[in-house]
Amino acid sequence: MYDSGIGHRPSPRERFLEAIVQSAIDYAIISTDLDGLVTSWNEGACRILGWTADEMIGRPATLFFTLDDRERGIPQKEMTAALDKGRGNDERWHLRKDDTQFWASGEIMVLRDEDDIVVGFIKILRDRTEQREQADRQRLLMHELGHRMKNTLSVVQSIATQSLRNARSLEEAGQTLTARIAAYSKAHDLLLQKDWVSATLADIVNGAKVNIGLEDSDRIRASGPSIQLGPQVALSFSLVFHELLTNASKYGALSNDVGVIDLLWSTEEIDTEICLLARWQELGGPTIELPKRSGFGSKLIISSLRAFGEVDLEYAPGGLVLSVKMPLAKIEFRNELSEL
Repeated sequence: MYDSGIGHRPSPRERFLEAIVQSAIDYAIISTDLDGLVTSWNEGACRILGWTADEMIGRPATLFFTLDDRERGIPQKEMTAALDKGRGNDERWHLRKDDTQFWASGEIMVLRDEDDIVVGFIKILRDRTEQREQADRQRLLMHELGHRMKNTLSVVQSIATQSLRNARSLEEAGQTLTARIAAYSKAHDLLLQKDWVSATLADIVNGAKVNIGLEDSDRIRASGPSIQLGPQVALSFSLVFHELLTNASKYGALSNDVGVIDLLWSTEEIDTEICLLARWQELGGPTIELPKRSGFGSKLIISSLRAFGEVDLEYAPGGLVLSVKMPLAKIEFRNELSEL
């Protein structure tokens, strides 16, 4: 162990202890005098903190404390705690030579001479940054899980309530409710296949077609650039496309043999924002009229998407038209873990 002592010939026992300390490269083992000046600095300290022993011997140990901790007198409080209780534990951020920070768990103890007089302190640190980051990720994941569970339950509750309220019979209510929850479940499955991070708009369209048995139909003409949607907007689009396809099959363009659906999307810069522009248009179906009352389907379509941008639902005589304009910043997948 590097030591500032001069003229002292170490005993065999001291040399043995020094070899042990130097071999503990996963730990920074540092001794200081009563003024907090470094008197020894092992190889582990060199690896973890970045300074060499020659650079640190005789300098204050406060160098590897953060500025905030130095201003709060944390190094002095640690030494006082060690003097009062013999030792002290701490977990906090520390600084390396290159000014990067790492999370360390440490312990400080008093150092006594042969006459049992306190002559300094010994501090032992271990880099626990990876463990801290894992714990942070776990907390974030649990928070996200709770948030998404609440959202899911709220959507299912709304689907159940409105499906029952608007049904003309119990049988119709059961069929509608089952179909809508199945569509929502399929959307969750799609996201789970991608580790619950994102799905493309094309994935959502294809999933909705499969869910309603139209995966091989050439009457749904969908095209546009690849856009990675975040989980919540992906679920919203899944419900909307399911509702649109169901209604088109019952009353709209897919209820006859000649009608088609054009679903086109693109991106465009509008007022300094890059936006998604999407348009669902039914063509060749029976003439439709503006409904006398707003059903759950139209409410679901508007309320699901309006949180992310502008939505316009038009019951044109030639067929239903849905237009949306959404800032990509609101709907594209963002890696929340890396941001945090």
